[in-house]
Amino acid sequence: MIKTTFLSLALLLAGGFSATAKDYPVSSAKELSALHLKPGDRVLMKEGNWKDQQLKFKGMGLQGRPIVLMAANQGKTILNGNSTLDIDGSWLLVDGLSFAKGALDSGEVINFSEKSFSCRLTNTSITDYNSVDDKVDYTWVSLRGTHNRVDHCLLQGKSHQGVTMVVWLSEKPNYHQIDHNYFGPRPELGRNGGETIRIGTSTWSFHDSFTIVEQNIFEHCDGEIEAVSVKSGKNIIRNNLFYECKATLTLRHGNHSEVTGNYFIGNGKPGTGGVRIIGEDHRVHDNYFQDLTGTGNSAAISVMAGLPNPILVSHWQVKNAVITDNLVVNCKEPFAIAAGYRKDRYLPALNTYFAKNIIVSNSDPLKWYDEKVIVNFEDNLIYSTSFSGEKGRGFELKNEQLKKNSDGLFLRPGQADFKPFWKSEQVGPSGFSNLNKKIIIN
Repeated sequence: MIKTTFLSLALLLAGGFSATAKDYPVSSAKELSALHLKPGDRVLMKEGNWKDQQLKFKGMGLQGRPIVLMAANQGKTILNGNSTLDIDGSWLLVDGLSFAKGALDSGEVINFSEKSFSCRLTNTSITDYNSVDDKVDYTWVSLRGTHNRVDHCLLQGKSHQGVTMVVWLSEKPNYHQIDHNYFGPRPELGRNGGETIRIGTSTWSFHDSFTIVEQNIFEHCDGEIEAVSVKSGKNIIRNNLFYECKATLTLRHGNHSEVTGNYFIGNGKPGTGGVRIIGEDHRVHDNYFQDLTGTGNSAAISVMAGLPNPILVSHWQVKNAVITDNLVVNCKEPFAIAAGYRKDRYLPALNTYFAKNIIVSNSDPLKWYDEKVIVNFEDNLIYSTSFSGEKGRGFELKNEQLKKNSDGLFLRPGQADFKPFWKSEQVGPSGFSNLNKKIIIN
């Protein structure tokens, strides 16, 4: 009897909460700011062009009952001019907005505030939101706060100064999630400040972020050498596709990050790179590299030389890097050791371990930029039918060819056919399914 009473009360309360949730149609930022939103409420942004609208989305939702800001019809609420969005609260959900062909003088197009918690941006696009002056510096998406998520969004065409998406650090770890987004073409900027994602800053790089970046597509993200720049500790970058990017995934500052399951497809495009390692205790494993042409800092896997007595913005010495189970196919420079070496940057990698990697190559997989460096190689395999290089210790030659799967990807020995994530899952906003069809592997 008591259990039945409690169950009836719970159902009654749930029904009461549902009944109090409201939909609020709005046609301006002013109307949005005037609302006093409660858990379960939805704000429906009317169709049309929203020009010069500074949206302030505030509220305290609940887990399972977020407050929602959404386009009444996805993709048909277009924000332009100098329009921006500030997400400030907890359990807030933004869904289906489009920012197109606007421009700012500074700041960010979309900002998660320092107090934001468990907020989400999804099915939203930012395209060609550029200042006429490419030296004007602003960010498209800034992630502050904790436990926020950006997913199934499209960001492409950034041609001015500033990082496309930044995770800003604080005394607390972030625990953000960035997944299933499409980061489209970004032309070369010609200077620093053209990253697509940056996690942290040099001055905060000894703080841990615990950010996860997974199952995103980076296509032609050529802004600068670092498509993804990790400047904090304990992050995971996994199962992403870097497609014809004249750039690298760079562990630039901070320690204890993991890079796993990523695909780097160069298709012979000049300057295409892989993973660049700086710092301590990083793990780089089970990644796939194919037809990359980069060398030195932009090699498939580049282990950098370090500076003595480094300051926070310096290249710190590599220590305890573990590089295992990677597949490197037809890359110009599979492994670069002591890349960036020069008279004032000479500290060798310490206790660095390459094991069980598979290299498909007809020449030496190693490029030594400082031959005094001692690196441990163990159980690595070279697959080739016409190898002409020196194997060296820790490398075994296999006079064989690897098989390919139905999508043109090489298979490891004994690996069954599979569909890569960009073929089997939606990446980018719904309605943009054609994105995945552009991925061609030569």
